[in-house]
Amino acid sequence: MGEVRGEVETTKDGVLIIRRIHVAYTLEGAGSQREVVERVHGFHARKCPVFRSLEAAIEITTSLEFS
Repeated sequence: MGEVRGEVETTKDGVLIIRRIHVAYTLEGAGSQREVVERVHGFHARKCPVFRSLEAAIEITTSLEFS
């Protein structure tokens, strides 16, 4: 499951812009694959076209939790 939170700010001329996005991943039953999942989480953003397109303008972070 994933939950996304964005933070919006107003520029000096009154335009709303997205400044930050945080994606929180919660995985169930990763069990024996936990090491692999943690390793992939460490580099997946660098391989994501959306992240690469937006990273210069918007701070994007992720977190990973196992349940």
